[in-house]
Amino acid sequence: MSDSLVIIPTYNEIENIEQIIRVTLDLDDEFDILIVDDGSPDGTANKVKELSQEFDGRIHMIERQGKQGLGTAYLVGFKFALERSYTFIFEMDADFSHNPKDLSRLREACIEGGVDLAVGSRYIKGVNVVNWPMSRVLMSYFASIYVQMITGMPIKDATAGFICYRRSLLEGLNLHRIKFVGYAFQIEMKFRAWKKGFKITEVPIVFTDRTRGESKMSSKIFKEAFFGVIWLKIASWSRSFSS
Repeated sequence: MSDSLVIIPTYNEIENIEQIIRVTLDLDDEFDILIVDDGSPDGTANKVKELSQEFDGRIHMIERQGKQGLGTAYLVGFKFALERSYTFIFEMDADFSHNPKDLSRLREACIEGGVDLAVGSRYIKGVNVVNWPMSRVLMSYFASIYVQMITGMPIKDATAGFICYRRSLLEGLNLHRIKFVGYAFQIEMKFRAWKKGFKITEVPIVFTDRTRGESKMSSKIFKEAFFGVIWLKIASWSRSFSS
């Protein structure tokens, strides 16, 4: 078994799932994959089951009923990883907005840099985003600045969802206290890790917007992130926040 597990939440990713799995499992470094599927009606889970017969022991899947949110999918994945002997646990999208080849760079950053959390960052070296309209680029970029201003967290891409965690970090956080389920989840995980004193680094990546399938972004998710940052800052004033 590999020491690295890549968690990929899915909902209607039939157009991407086979290719993302094959590319990831074909990397020089060995990664296992956990698919957390929220009842995709397009047959995503069936395709994963089919592929799991070909890649014996390297593909795992948790099937859930209905869309339950990105954050809860990752929390289920973290529990799965911690119940096994994985040392490095990754978050990655199914749509190739994250390049699977960068998984090795994130893992290397944790090992060679001695850090607990490596973030695949779109903004550490300028703005590295492909296929987004300028309006969305600006919204995302200034959202990251907003998060830095409110929280004081020295991370340029706080909403990033391409991440490598050391096992010890996930064991050191009270994951049952995680509040948010949308993209604010990404901010909250980084904020809680930073407040607990874990070492964090950012690794420059190029983010390429999906070319197949539909985006899961919505105004509800954006609002959760916007107001969630304020809640996190206020909540952090409590002594119990980092306990």
